[in-house]
Amino acid sequence: MNTKRSKELFEKSLEKIPGGVNSPVRAFRSVGRTPLFIHHAAGSRITDVDGNTFIDYVCSWGPGILGHAHPQVIRAVQEACSRGLTYGAPTENELILAEMICEAMPSVEKVRLVSSGTEAVMSAIRTARGYTGRDYIIKFKGNYHGHSDGLLVKAGSAALTTAVPDSSGVPASYTENTLVALYNDKESVQELMEKYGEKVAAIIVEPVAANMGVVLPENGFLKFLREITKEYGALLIFDEVITGFRLGYGGAQEYFGIHPDMTTMGKIVGGGMPMAAYGGRKEIMDMVSPVGPVYQAGTLSGNPIATTAGIETLKILKAHPEYYREIDEKAAKIAAALEKRGEITGIPVTVNRVGSLLCAFFTDRHVGDYDSATSSDLQAYAAYFGHMLEGGIYVAPSQYEAMFVSAAHSDEDIERTCQVILER
Repeated sequence: MNTKRSKELFEKSLEKIPGGVNSPVRAFRSVGRTPLFIHHAAGSRITDVDGNTFIDYVCSWGPGILGHAHPQVIRAVQEACSRGLTYGAPTENELILAEMICEAMPSVEKVRLVSSGTEAVMSAIRTARGYTGRDYIIKFKGNYHGHSDGLLVKAGSAALTTAVPDSSGVPASYTENTLVALYNDKESVQELMEKYGEKVAAIIVEPVAANMGVVLPENGFLKFLREITKEYGALLIFDEVITGFRLGYGGAQEYFGIHPDMTTMGKIVGGGMPMAAYGGRKEIMDMVSPVGPVYQAGTLSGNPIATTAGIETLKILKAHPEYYREIDEKAAKIAAALEKRGEITGIPVTVNRVGSLLCAFFTDRHVGDYDSATSSDLQAYAAYFGHMLEGGIYVAPSQYEAMFVSAAHSDEDIERTCQVILER
């Protein structure tokens, strides 16, 4: 596989962009390769600047549930662009998209549009604190909620500690009100709430963790979080930046039958454009400026191009509920092939899947939390990544990211993918 042009571009990018990329995982460092520079994409495939074409399971890290460059979305965006890119003033599309989100997720009675998942979560946390008058937030080890200072944290030697910053440049004072519990561990949450419960504004959770690989909530875990937050008067925030509109039109909250107080969304809701949202019960969201005292603003929030892409994407998903069943079935076939690969090669692999989200962990352990996820053999994953890439299959260049199946993946794509997985 010729990657000469990608290598040239990467070397030049290193001179002007930190690490040569604008988001760390794109650098391919964990798989020991030079990143591919993409030239164009359509349907289930992406093509790099050297002309190599791959069946794509990164799907821009989740937004591409319809595949790349869906004709209906592209036409609508092109038409919107012809009317101007941004106005800094309200448009009807903002209302239309807000109505669609609230209809899809009944727990969301009002919603505010922003430009990124990080911004959505940061704003939701601020709103939760403003509404409750409390300072503490509980998050889970291995759950990722963007790179805002207060949430960019990891647990210490034990789960029941005040979090310490997970990045240079974040003052310890920014994270002193963030507590870290263990995902799928009710006892760790119970102990934190018994100690700090009257000061906890919210528990924020990825209903399906998808940033330490895909880790599913164990039976009763999300229900427990719903109950304990009610008991202590705290809010429950679902971070559905990845799961929103992916596990079903109503997201993870519909899939698991749990109604949070607040929800953050991104990726699919923007149809591939930079957009996200946060929302919840009316009385909570009415704390947000200009109605309430919680300030949040954004020049490009709800811009006409992003809202157009989001509206068209949601229209298609709503009109084709069968897509969810189809991508679930296709993902199941890939998961079965990955498990069979483990049997054939003798290299331990554990496959986690829910709907069209899946991940192959190169470990013989059940993966239900951060510690078991990080027991994976990273060299084995790097070898698997290289094998797939050489076979024309583009998967995440990191063990700790998800594999996404889209409606654009054909039966032939799935068959070819399974063949490559099973090749020695």
